Amino acid sequence: MLYAIISEDQKDSLEHRLQARPAHLERLTTLQNEGRLLLAGPHPAIDSEDPGPAGFSGSLVIAEFPSLDDAQHWANADPYMADVYNKVTVKPFKKVFPQSL
Repeated sequence: MLYAIISEDQKDSLEHRLQARPAHLERLTTLQNEGRLLLAGPHPAIDSEDPGPAGFSGSLVIAEFPSLDDAQHWANADPYMADVYNKVTVKPFKKVFPQSL
């Protein structure tokens, strides 16, 4: 099943985010290589794809896991948990659109 991992950043976490980014991306690459990653990316803190020093307000990952507990466990092990994320919510997700042909 798919799960949405919705994360909210701590205030002024950009420097910590940049430091932990390689390890964070490595985990996402593993999910992608396993064919389990639907999408992932950060939420810019301002209305810009490149928010510069404004940084990000959080992230969204939608990926396939065997269970909600597995998705929560994966989220809890993210390198961003130490100094970037303030809150993480994991929910089941049902993809409706776009439809596959």
